[in-house]
Amino acid sequence: MAEIQDRYKNLPYRVGVGIVILNKENKIFVAKRIDNPKNFWQMPQGGVDEGEDFLSAAYRELEEETSIKNVELITEIDEITTYELPDYLLGKIWKGKFKGQKQKWFIMRYLGNDDEININTHKPEFLDWKWTDLNSITEIVVKFKLDVYKTLQQKIGKIIN
Repeated sequence: MAEIQDRYKNLPYRVGVGIVILNKENKIFVAKRIDNPKNFWQMPQGGVDEGEDFLSAAYRELEEETSIKNVELITEIDEITTYELPDYLLGKIWKGKFKGQKQKWFIMRYLGNDDEININTHKPEFLDWKWTDLNSITEIVVKFKLDVYKTLQQKIGKIIN
């Protein structure tokens, strides 16, 4: 294991965005990834293209992953969150170019109806989606993203409570 970490420790973090989508009842949109069909759920997130600003990337990723366009920005979370990949994923995802991700998160209100959400997109990333309570987001996320989701949980709580 140490040799895996040594081989990848100098890799950069992938620059990404994440989007917290709240519905009218303040439930949070989460989806189950195709490449990890166990009972782990995540919020929409993805990489920032070269020359793209964070907010534009957030809107693009949201639409690419969920077909959601009908949103209103509530706030941008000030700090950047980071996570590192576990050893078993190092060198395997993102073409092996990154050791983890640093993300800028946005909280948005979904203004549409559930039938507008479509995860069967051009390049589908998700198998299923649902609305969930704020307290459950840290119970359903993969372990290596847990600290990020704990931070988000606190930030979201300040807005909806």
